[in-house]
Amino acid sequence: MSDIQGKAGVSGKVVVVTGASGGIGEATARYLARNGASIVAGARRAEQLETLVAEIRAEGGHAEYVVTDVTRREDVEALTERAISAYGRLDVIVNNAGVMPLSPLEQLKVAEWDQMIDVNIKGTLHGIAAAFPHFKRQGTGHFINVASTAAYAVMPTAAVYCATKFAVRAISEGLRQEVGSAFKVTVVSPGVTESSLSHTISDAEVRKNIDAFRSIAIPADAIARAILFAIEQSYEVDVSEMVVRPTAGTDAVA
Repeated sequence: MSDIQGKAGVSGKVVVVTGASGGIGEATARYLARNGASIVAGARRAEQLETLVAEIRAEGGHAEYVVTDVTRREDVEALTERAISAYGRLDVIVNNAGVMPLSPLEQLKVAEWDQMIDVNIKGTLHGIAAAFPHFKRQGTGHFINVASTAAYAVMPTAAVYCATKFAVRAISEGLRQEVGSAFKVTVVSPGVTESSLSHTISDAEVRKNIDAFRSIAIPADAIARAILFAIEQSYEVDVSEMVVRPTAGTDAVA
């Protein structure tokens, strides 16, 4: 166990964050950097990543970025490799990238189903696969997988999205059982949160309903604070599962 990973707190740790160009990912990168973590941010939108990293550095923080499509395993591997080349190690990976193009199943939007499977499930698996060799070499590491309250309940128009988030939760629990005390595994399940996820919904009626529902959304930095809480625990404490939802509602999708 390394001295860095063995200590409580996030200061000095190297954290990779996917989906970091907006929403929960961006908030997490900023919040962890302000608390002393070195950030390697990944997402598809280069301009937003460049701005994020520049602003973190302007505040005195440490950050790098790699344009990353989590559906491409080689992209995620390059993201984790940047952590090693820039900072010499990787302590935490936050597998956060996700999409939510909701629609009734009868509309047969198969391409959107494939997109959710590729980003939400395969993207998480690619993050696990990219980080695992580094964690094994170091003898320590922390996987944080962002699921959703949709991992606990199903609602109309969200069947496939919920299935992908159930999968993230199942993968996380299986990983936790397999690694035992070697590494930490945390699944964070946000309720409705301020983000651009609803912008990926192509069905106008569903998007209208979801936008109304999101009026009770909690800020993205609420999830960032939960992620920090999981990371800052000392080595013998593994926060394995967290559900963070608005006080005002019992929402089923994030």
